[in-house]
Amino acid sequence: MRNLTGGNTDPYQGNYQAANSYQSLHGEEPPQNPFMSETQTLDDSSDAYSLQSENYHQNNNVYNTQYSDQPHAVGAYPPYSSSPDPNSPMMREYGAPNPPPHGMGMAFSSNNNSQLDVPSRQSSASGLGSSEFDRYPNRVSSAAPSVASGAPLLYGGAGAAAVGARGSTMSDETASSLSSQDRDVNGSNPFVVNADFSPFGGYPASSFPLHLEEKEADDYLHNPDPILDAKFDRRCQGLDRRGWAALFGLGCMLIGGILLFIVLPVLTYSGVTERNPITERVEHLTNYEYGTLSAIRTDLVDPDTPEDAKYHEARDGSKWPLVFSDEFNMEGRTFYDGDDQFWEGPDFHYAATNDLEWYSPDAITTENGTLVLTLDAYKNHDLFYRSGMLQSWNRLCFTQGYIEVSGMLPGSGKITGLWPGIWTNGNLGRPGYLATSEGVWPYSYNECDAGITPNQSSPDGISYLPGQRLNKCTCPGHDHPNEGTGRGAPEIDLLEGEISGDDDKNGMASQSLQIAPYDVWYYPNYDFIEIHNKSVTAMNTYTGGPLQQAVSAITTLNHDWYEKGDSASYQSYGYELINDDDDGYLRWFVGQEPTFTIYAPALGPNGNVGTRKISKEPMSIILNLGISNNWAYIDWPSLIWPSKFRIDYVRLYQPSDKKSLTCDPKDYPTYDYIEDHKNAYTNANLTTWEEAGYVFPPNKLTSDC
Repeated sequence: MRNLTGGNTDPYQGNYQAANSYQSLHGEEPPQNPFMSETQTLDDSSDAYSLQSENYHQNNNVYNTQYSDQPHAVGAYPPYSSSPDPNSPMMREYGAPNPPPHGMGMAFSSNNNSQLDVPSRQSSASGLGSSEFDRYPNRVSSAAPSVASGAPLLYGGAGAAAVGARGSTMSDETASSLSSQDRDVNGSNPFVVNADFSPFGGYPASSFPLHLEEKEADDYLHNPDPILDAKFDRRCQGLDRRGWAALFGLGCMLIGGILLFIVLPVLTYSGVTERNPITERVEHLTNYEYGTLSAIRTDLVDPDTPEDAKYHEARDGSKWPLVFSDEFNMEGRTFYDGDDQFWEGPDFHYAATNDLEWYSPDAITTENGTLVLTLDAYKNHDLFYRSGMLQSWNRLCFTQGYIEVSGMLPGSGKITGLWPGIWTNGNLGRPGYLATSEGVWPYSYNECDAGITPNQSSPDGISYLPGQRLNKCTCPGHDHPNEGTGRGAPEIDLLEGEISGDDDKNGMASQSLQIAPYDVWYYPNYDFIEIHNKSVTAMNTYTGGPLQQAVSAITTLNHDWYEKGDSASYQSYGYELINDDDDGYLRWFVGQEPTFTIYAPALGPNGNVGTRKISKEPMSIILNLGISNNWAYIDWPSLIWPSKFRIDYVRLYQPSDKKSLTCDPKDYPTYDYIEDHKNAYTNANLTTWEEAGYVFPPNKLTSDC
């Protein structure tokens, strides 16, 4: 019977422990458990507890029937023996006299069969330990038979002692049977580490009753069958009542979501859900209601134009029919891009004249039968004022005829600062888009001389213009709308409102033609300029500057033609244009009275430039209300906000044989050229032609074609 009480009564015990200690085998102190106190030792904690635990389970285990020949109970596992085969060659070589009893370990010795009475924990790998199946053998116990039987061969003597050291689960009997000669050898196996890798911290598997061979009711959940699962997935099998109910609920939720978020909004928007659905849908722009199609014009002449305004009597007495009119009688019209057939309200800053306002379509509407452009102290786009500009660029143009616009000027005829404008411009230059104007505004020239060159080739600073971009002598095959013809974008002003500078202060209408290249001193041939009523009209003292030449006259206006006049009323402004090279003329009107006329010879050769033409370009129409220090002194304290420029109508008359309202006439085309240079014509932030990505085409005068 072993002494398991911890008493050391065996005389060989001290020698055994000394020879098999960790320090004797490895030459250093054994590793310490970091979770133990300094006063504790491995024997005090781990071994002692392991020994007690294992003895308890061995004494209470149904399989712990050592040296018993009784048959095993029904359902019990057969005892497991970790003893080596006694008939193996290795056992015969190192001495195994008799095979051990079934279920027992084997104690052997190379010299004797004595067994040391050394206290040590028992193991399922030892002959005296549990013979049951160890489900988690540690590194030594699983190899115990081969290590024990071949210890002298593998370990060279001392290795056998190492097997008996702490951490090995071989029995002390096996270890004690090794010869003292083997224990004296100082060699050791470097691959044997004094550590325990079992999942139960060194405790026997018998402490845990769960075995791999046990069958439980839910094993199919932990060991699924992929083939059977795939079969069920393909056939959608395995759905019970709960599964079918969940599937039905999911379908109801899906159908309900479609009805709620798709079908119901569609029905609500279409009016089907209304009790009294309206068959005709109208767009509500103002308090007035009108059918959608009624806003589309089917005739160039507004049906609201009175009959007595259907003809204009020209200078030669001929009757010119009305070819276009807009009476602005429809309430609440808007002029965003695409809203109107003939007009558009741009959304930009007019930087060409350093305006202080931002032009916005929001400031344009129609009310009480008039078009209203509102200038107000409304901050937007980092500017402190907002106003409106309406233009027909690339929509409605004319080359010859009589244009008449009736309006009520904003503010008062005695307060300076506002800048109302009614003017036309060649379609090749889009108003407000500076890149399109460079090299074409305000040219009206069909020669190939110094007039097409930068600065007119004059060192006196008469011109700062870059030269005519689309001149008559552009090299063949280069960028030009129609080669061989000088093209440009001249400007003709029906009205630019201003206030006289004298003490009386009276409203004035500036009517002018802006042209390039320039006359010497900007003076045309005044012998061919006629003033019709010198009591109210005079030639403008401003005749031009480095950026334009202005052939201009000013006419005194009535105070009642202003918004803040004593009896506010409307007045018409217009001009009559015939662009013949020899007999052409340009005549301005205030009301039905002509103010002054320019005849074609007035723009003949002068200095180093040839004849400037009365415009043959398709001209677009511009209506605007601005404010700028470039135009006039601004009397800020006296201005009243908001100020409104009201337009009653726009009417256009042409000779019966010269009708043309297109912006792309055959002899002066513009459409293809604009389409080929979309970047410049659609980006108001570009200020030069080069910045837009294009270059001036070469010409025969300054380049080798």
